[in-house]
Amino acid sequence: MDLHQLRLLRELGERGSLAAVARAFHVSASAVSQQLTALQRRVEVPLTERRGRNLVLTDAGQALAQAAAEISVAMSSAEQAVARYLQDPRATVSISAFNSAGLTYFRPLLQTLSEEGNPRLICYDRDVGQEGFPALAADYDLVIAHRLQHSEPWPESISVLPLLREPLDVAMSDRHRLAGAPSVSVADLVDEDWVSVQDGFPLMPALQAIAVHAGRPLNITHRINEFFIAAAIVAAGPAIALMPRRTASPPPGSGVLLKPIHDLPLARHVDLLCRPETLHRTAVQQVVTALKHIVTST
Repeated sequence: MDLHQLRLLRELGERGSLAAVARAFHVSASAVSQQLTALQRRVEVPLTERRGRNLVLTDAGQALAQAAAEISVAMSSAEQAVARYLQDPRATVSISAFNSAGLTYFRPLLQTLSEEGNPRLICYDRDVGQEGFPALAADYDLVIAHRLQHSEPWPESISVLPLLREPLDVAMSDRHRLAGAPSVSVADLVDEDWVSVQDGFPLMPALQAIAVHAGRPLNITHRINEFFIAAAIVAAGPAIALMPRRTASPPPGSGVLLKPIHDLPLARHVDLLCRPETLHRTAVQQVVTALKHIVTST
């Protein structure tokens, strides 16, 4: 049954006339009558009857009006519960991130939110192809995602909060022949062995751009999605790889160096994705604020 129609029935029982109900709702008496007629069509027994010039409730109508009052109380309680959930700063917030972003941001984010009264954060690592990130917003409150600078934008149905634009550099061993150069060119790289991501993952188009710029295919010798495994391969031998400058930067002493490509600047966007309604929650807003602060300060 329509809740608005039930409310009109209840108001008729309490106010005593169609005219009084119409005044209370700022509509015409005819509009109220039409709604009550629509409600009557859903019930097998009469809900109202004429007594003189007034329309009053039958016993069945009074019983339904009482039920409408109970429904109104239940709806009010439900609305208050939703309001408390939306406004609760300590509510649980789930967040997923691709591997290198999780490694970079989860620890400081958990430390920032560790004090009493902050949201309870639940972390997940989900590394998928670019087209798979928006769908994760159905399973997690917040999704840290990445896409290449000139790739297709995220769907309009998803709220997008930009976190950073991250350059992509060439990772090489500190024993590589180009290790002493401040930067490299595409021509320097065409004969090298490469560590590539799997097909469909966001860095693949960047590697293809290098190949197009070089006018020949790259020599792909390894296919590794995890940057830190790729870094281990790079440190061990002659192979090179594309790596993000900030979220996967090799630590000092790793034996790996990052070099920008001066004639083909490459970058990716790291964004926070979520469903639009998620941003109405106070706890989610606190996590977003904390994450943005961590990103800008690291």
